[in-house]
Amino acid sequence: MSPVRDGQRSRQRLLEAATAEFAAFGIAGARVDRIAATAGVNKAQMYGWFGSKEGLFEAAFGEHLHRIIDVVPFRPDDLPAYAVALYDSYVTDPELVRLASWNRLERVPTGELLAAHPGHADAKYDAIARAQADGQIVAGIRPDEVYALIIALAGTWSPVSATFTASPEDDEADHERRREVLRQVVARALVP
Repeated sequence: MSPVRDGQRSRQRLLEAATAEFAAFGIAGARVDRIAATAGVNKAQMYGWFGSKEGLFEAAFGEHLHRIIDVVPFRPDDLPAYAVALYDSYVTDPELVRLASWNRLERVPTGELLAAHPGHADAKYDAIARAQADGQIVAGIRPDEVYALIIALAGTWSPVSATFTASPEDDEADHERRREVLRQVVARALVP
């Protein structure tokens, strides 16, 4: 095995361990000792690759950013179905929601969550604006605010909910009831 391939594997193991650690404990609570031990990587090598714990978080967050943004294909022609698909993704892949939430809590307390990563939602905003012009989505609400509302509604039962967090182990009837609530609320609020 070449040293480059072994280094790439070690780096990938480190990013996977960091993702799990940061999702569970946030930036402040994460411990580089645990991350390095879990990955089977020397701490000095970790610092050589990423410079700091903050740099490691940035790399782990960046590694998953496309999944956080595009885990569910965007459907401006069917916002209720999009909200339901987001709900399902939050239940099945809670790590992504937790990473984004820690980024919000510890790095970007106000304003645009992805300010350091501009342009990621522009295509969605443009699609919403086109759907508004076509009469598929209510007009009079900025596209970025339509998108924010859908994300918030879909996250009602997410891992960072202040009221109730859904689990994959919940009864399927409970999941289906929540999906139907999302369909109805999004349709009533945002579809003419």
